Amino acid sequence: MLWELFVLFFKVGCIAFGGGYAVMSMIQREVENKGWVGVEQFQEIGSLSGMAPGSIATNSATLIGYGQAGIPGALVATVGIVLPSLLLIMLLAAFFIKLQHRLGVRSAFYGLRPIVTALIVYAAINFGFGHHSKIGELLNWQTFGTLLICGGCLFAIVKYKWHPFAVILASAAAGIVIF
Repeated sequence: MLWELFVLFFKVGCIAFGGGYAVMSMIQREVENKGWVGVEQFQEIGSLSGMAPGSIATNSATLIGYGQAGIPGALVATVGIVLPSLLLIMLLAAFFIKLQHRLGVRSAFYGLRPIVTALIVYAAINFGFGHHSKIGELLNWQTFGTLLICGGCLFAIVKYKWHPFAVILASAAAGIVIF
């Protein structure tokens, strides 16, 4: 049973491009064909996996593995689905370590930094204000409150070196008070 779990989730991990949601139908088909999980039970697994932190595919593998073989099954299924990505990252890291001193590679990575920063900023803006279609709609008390909390978080981290968890708790409390 443990070997079957490992092989199934290793196979899923090898083709899991596009995120966890992209492979959920494959996981469902495979585990239903093996008779491990029914349709209703898979829907419950999908719901729980989506609510838990982490990848939905990894969480699903863990829950299915646990259902089939307890804690050893959960561990084997999780390792099976994560191992292909881990091996690929290790291979790419080894490749880039050998090439990191070349001017072209260093230049490419320096060029990627502003792009990654811009993508993160865009995601933050889109997440925080994406539901507004016009710039005039952004100018309201909720935006002011959000920026106030953001500024307070930045100040607490930079000036006072607060732990991120403390900043998250303070942000939640400020959100409750302001909103």
